[in-house]
Amino acid sequence: MKKILLFIIPLCFIGSCNKSTVSNEMVVYHNDFETNDLSNITNGTITQFNNSSVLGRYNDTSFTLSLKSLPNHDLITISFDLYIHDSWDGNKAAPDGPDIWEMIVDNSRYIYTTFSNSDCSPGNFCSPQSYPLDYPNNYNNPKTGAFRTDLPGACSWASSTHGTTMYKISKTFKHSDKTLVLKCLDKLVQPNTIDPKCDESWSIDNINVKAITL
Repeated sequence: MKKILLFIIPLCFIGSCNKSTVSNEMVVYHNDFETNDLSNITNGTITQFNNSSVLGRYNDTSFTLSLKSLPNHDLITISFDLYIHDSWDGNKAAPDGPDIWEMIVDNSRYIYTTFSNSDCSPGNFCSPQSYPLDYPNNYNNPKTGAFRTDLPGACSWASSTHGTTMYKISKTFKHSDKTLVLKCLDKLVQPNTIDPKCDESWSIDNINVKAITL
């Protein structure tokens, strides 16, 4: 796995540590999906959620964003809003889980985690999640690291018990190629569900890709 770097970064090597600062930043891709623009996206679909257009909803599938002719750069920052809809089970063991979500860039995995929308009210078992760390060796409370936890579920029958949790995802990493391929996917476990997409799904909004020169 490539090492995640900070925005203004001390680049440390054996025997020395030099501070590098940002000399230029350029947004090379932005999409809020309000114009139904799916250019550069494979397996793209747009739906309405919470009065906004979003990329999704996805269940047991993926999408790919491919960018070409990037300017000269040293780092890339990818950021977006990730919506985890309804009854994700986090780290729960088979047959109900784990419910895994991944982010891959140029065949390198940057996120491999689980999310849980379990109800943690008194008397209910709370299935832990790995996020904001990687699966399988991390056990955090459901919705840890979330930006919002008060959004409705994607399907009306699930909204009252699970709802939707929104996460602000942002990763910065070394990158200098002229092309970039971002892939997001899930591995959801739903053995006894009549309507899988209404039971567990995910969507994305406000994708932003920034090229950074040091």
